[in-house]
Amino acid sequence: MNAGATRRGRITRWAVAAAMLLSAGSLAAAQSPGAFTGLAGVWSGSGTVSLDNGQSERIRCRATYAVSADGNGLNQTLTCASDSYKFDLRSNVIAKAGALSGTWGELSRNIGGNLQGSARGGQFDVTVSGPSFTADLSMVTTGNRQRVTIRSGGSFRTASISLSRS
Repeated sequence: MNAGATRRGRITRWAVAAAMLLSAGSLAAAQSPGAFTGLAGVWSGSGTVSLDNGQSERIRCRATYAVSADGNGLNQTLTCASDSYKFDLRSNVIAKAGALSGTWGELSRNIGGNLQGSARGGQFDVTVSGPSFTADLSMVTTGNRQRVTIRSGGSFRTASISLSRS
């Protein structure tokens, strides 16, 4: 074999190895699901809300999740109502490397602001804040079941909700 053929052989092997590494990296990225993968759809259920006057009431809730194609973007609507209380929460969230950020709004009270938090293995922990409101929201999803807990210092103290996908 001459030196040119040997060099072409090394270049060919290097190119094949590089292509395999790139393919493996692309495959790993393609197989890595986004934080919100599997949430899309309509979820409904019930729970309780504890109001600032000390009373607790049963609530019925409905959540709708629209998830981006890569699984890292979420548009959420969560509407809950009891006999005397209602909230209509909307949020737009982006996940990046386990960190969550975005915006939220509560339509019936015309308040909103920013949110920040973390995502790991089906659990989402978020703090929402605005000019006159702060709350912590925790959401744990296992299969088609979801548990949402909201704690605030506003007109309700806590909400505890169990949802299942319709």
